[in-house]
Amino acid sequence: MQPSTLAKRVWLLLFIAVSVSYFYGLGYFPFVGPDEPRYAEVAREMFLRHDLITPTLGGHPWFEKPALLYWMMIGSFGVFGVSEWAARLGPAISGLLTAGAVYWIGCRIDMARKDEAKTSDDDPGAPGRGTSAALVAVSTGGLIVFSRGASFDILLTMSVTFALVLYLASQIGKQTRNRHWLLAGFYCFVGVSLLAKGLVGIVIPFGVIAAYFCLSRRLPDRETMVSLVWGLPLALIVGAVWYGPVIARNGWPFIDQFFIQHHFARYLSNKYHHPQPIYFYLPVILLICLPWTPFLVETLVKARRWRWRAEDAESKSLVFFLAWFVFPLVFFSLSGSKLPGYVLPSAPAAALLAGDRLTAFMRRASGNTLAMRCTGLVLLLASLAGVIFGARFENLSLRCSLLVVGPLLVSGVVAIGWAKRRQLSVALIVLSVPAAVTLSLHCAAARFTERENVRELVKAADAQGYGSAPLFMFEKVERTAEFYAAGRLAYAADGEPVRFELVSQVVNQARQTSGPILIFLRPRSVPALASTKEIQTTVLGTNGATTLVAVQMR
Repeated sequence: MQPSTLAKRVWLLLFIAVSVSYFYGLGYFPFVGPDEPRYAEVAREMFLRHDLITPTLGGHPWFEKPALLYWMMIGSFGVFGVSEWAARLGPAISGLLTAGAVYWIGCRIDMARKDEAKTSDDDPGAPGRGTSAALVAVSTGGLIVFSRGASFDILLTMSVTFALVLYLASQIGKQTRNRHWLLAGFYCFVGVSLLAKGLVGIVIPFGVIAAYFCLSRRLPDRETMVSLVWGLPLALIVGAVWYGPVIARNGWPFIDQFFIQHHFARYLSNKYHHPQPIYFYLPVILLICLPWTPFLVETLVKARRWRWRAEDAESKSLVFFLAWFVFPLVFFSLSGSKLPGYVLPSAPAAALLAGDRLTAFMRRASGNTLAMRCTGLVLLLASLAGVIFGARFENLSLRCSLLVVGPLLVSGVVAIGWAKRRQLSVALIVLSVPAAVTLSLHCAAARFTERENVRELVKAADAQGYGSAPLFMFEKVERTAEFYAAGRLAYAADGEPVRFELVSQVVNQARQTSGPILIFLRPRSVPALASTKEIQTTVLGTNGATTLVAVQMR
């Protein structure tokens, strides 16, 4: 076997090993945060009703997001049963599909460069652009994290990535006879993006393409312009698979909630209380791209040397990837509502840009090892931050913290001390991030998620004989209860969980209910209920952030 063939197999095995880690431990910890439990509960309600059209939460129509994630969860629930693992399976697959699309377009670029007779590999055993970019993508911290949660952002990233790589493929290479089909695929995935996260699914692809033509200072070609005539209807037909039935069934309430409130009002105002400064996404994207941020920065620094108007595949691709990277950052920076996951669609472009420099590094086309040494320094700093965070905020033992950051520490030391061992350094870094995530599941996840959900509190209440008691909130809303206390959690007419602000409201509810009621509240609020003479309060359990009490009339 030739050395180059053996090297290719080694890189393939490395990619497969990291890919397997995407599925490991998806159900190891419960749902956390405000979104995961709600999305899973919406999907469960649709699954139990055998309804693929109208999302509901607590039996109330819930029109915040489109249906693609719910459909993935419903399919997974049907095969594997309702569980955290099944709910997160679709996003994990989406993350790997994103890396697969990155690999495909990287290979297309290499093929186009060979057709143009402009390739010169100094090290034929080193991976090509497709392999390098895919390795960067699959080991990028942001993609790993969002692929392990029940998130719409990774679905949007996946569909936008497929749309944009298909469009770019139509612009490079000599196989012009396939352009029509590549453009058709582009429009189909724009339709899938509409199903993934709404109107932003059409804004990002067309915004990136417009930015690309602006940066390259050229006009769209004739076939691109003509394709709008048939392509936009094709995208709308794909999206209409869900939008048509849901509008027909729910009418104006859906249009108002989905489009007006959760699209235009969310973007133009701070209605949903996620304000951030305009520069918020600059540090966010640098964090999302870890540990490969130094290679991304190196590519951006060298952008001044690009041939911005050249017609060769490499020049076109670099400008396109830059437009893809920048447009979501600019678009969401102008929004009145900002969350970190919004700019995740920029991550595949960052992987392709970083992968370009990584390819040159491993092929020894550049003798500069600064980016690799900086990557090693980043990993060492991340290890130090992990140990400090574990000790100060999560009360983890030093042994546990060192176990989690161990892979980062080793790869960081090698990257700094043996940067000229290029392929070894890259392989260790690719393995280190998923390895650290996997180790954290066994060592730190339980401690980290303990305060973030009420699963164990609900189980404790059931074990103490309160399995049929209705549940309410006091002064706070604990969103994980919407999944773990589903069917028993009380909802108001506006579709929100019932939240009492006054002790007198709790007393009135206890008076109206035959038997005990359960209340989720902050630990500091327990004395206010316990000191009320009309009711008897029994503490059933606490996770440190939320306490569950049983209340009944004396």
